[in-house]
Amino acid sequence: MITIKEIAEIANVSVGTVDRVIHGRDGVSEKTRERVQKILEENNFKINILARSLAMKKKYNLSVLIPDFDADNLFWKSPLLGISKAAEEVLSFGIEVNKFTFNQLDKKSYLENFQKLIDGNPDAVILTPLFLNETKIMVDLLEKREIPYIFLNIEMNGFKNISFIGQDSYKGGYLSGKLMHLCTGKDATYLITDIESKLYNNNVIEGRIRGFNSYFNKNNIPFNSVSLNFEDLTNLELVKQQLTAIFEIHTNITGILVPSSRISTISNCIDSEKLKNLRLIGFDTTAQNVAYLKNDKITFLISQKSFNQGFKSVKIMTDYLIQNTIPQQKIYSPLEIITKENLEFSQQDKWHYLEAKNS
Repeated sequence: MITIKEIAEIANVSVGTVDRVIHGRDGVSEKTRERVQKILEENNFKINILARSLAMKKKYNLSVLIPDFDADNLFWKSPLLGISKAAEEVLSFGIEVNKFTFNQLDKKSYLENFQKLIDGNPDAVILTPLFLNETKIMVDLLEKREIPYIFLNIEMNGFKNISFIGQDSYKGGYLSGKLMHLCTGKDATYLITDIESKLYNNNVIEGRIRGFNSYFNKNNIPFNSVSLNFEDLTNLELVKQQLTAIFEIHTNITGILVPSSRISTISNCIDSEKLKNLRLIGFDTTAQNVAYLKNDKITFLISQKSFNQGFKSVKIMTDYLIQNTIPQQKIYSPLEIITKENLEFSQQDKWHYLEAKNS
C-alpha cells in the first residue's frame, strides 16, 4: 500500500501537507488540496486506522445509553449484544465503549444514567432517544460540549445527531400490510394492538401503524381495522379478557398486527382454537417470538436486524472519531421477512457471536 511519504513525493508537497488534506485540516490551498486528493484517490489510499491510533496513543471514550431488557421484554438484548461485539473489535483502536442502560418505563432512570454517562467525559455518544423532553435536555448538553452523537433505533427529527441507525418504521408497517393482505384476502378485518403509554412518543409504533394502513389505502384495497390498546402487558389474565371481549364483538377478525416486539405475549393470550384461524404478524426476533414462530403461533416476523444496528453504530462512530468519516444522515436497516422455514439462515452474525460467547 502506498505511504503518505510517497504521496507527498508524487505531489511535490510536504508530508505535513498530505496529512492535513487527509484529515481535512486547514492550512492548504484549494489547488494543492485538489491535487493531493486526486493522487490519493488514484492510488486508492486508505488510512491504516490501527497504526494511526497507536501512533497517536489517543484513547477515546465512546459511551452508549440504551434501554435495559428483562425476561418479559428481550428486545434490547439484541442491539446490546451487537454493541458488545463491536466494542471488542474497536478496543485495539483505542476506543473504549462504556455502556449505560436505563429502565425504558422510567424517565428518572433515563436522566440519571445519562448523568453517569456525561460524568465520564465521553468523546462521542450513541443514544436511544426514548423520552422526547428529556432527550432535548441531554442533547442540549451534548451540543454545548460539542460531543457528537448518534440516535440508535428510534428516529427523532429536529436534532443535530450526525446519524440515525434503525428501521424505516413506515416501510416496515407498509410491508406488514402487504403480508397481511396476501394472508387474508380482500374485505378483511384486522386487529391492531398497542401498549398505551403516555410516557414517551413512540415514533416507531406510530410509523408502523401508519405504514400498515397506507398499504391498503394506496392500493385501494377495502379493509376494516379494530384498535386495542393495553395499559401494560404484565397482567396476562387481563390481556386475555380484553382479547376475548374484542373477538366476541368483532367475530370476523382474521388477522392481528402487533407493531412491536411483544407479539408472542399477545399470541399467548389467545385461545388455541381461535389462534388457528388467525394470521399474526409482528416485529423482531426475540427468543419468545422465535419460539412462537416455530410453533406456528405467529405467521410472520419482520426483523430490523437490531444486533447489526448496535454493531454498526459503534463502528460508524469509531470511523468518525479516528478518521473523521462523516456517516450518512440516515442508515436504515434491511426489512427481513422471517418465517420458521428461513429462521435458521437469518442473523448469522448474532447467532455466531452468541455461540462464541457461550463456548
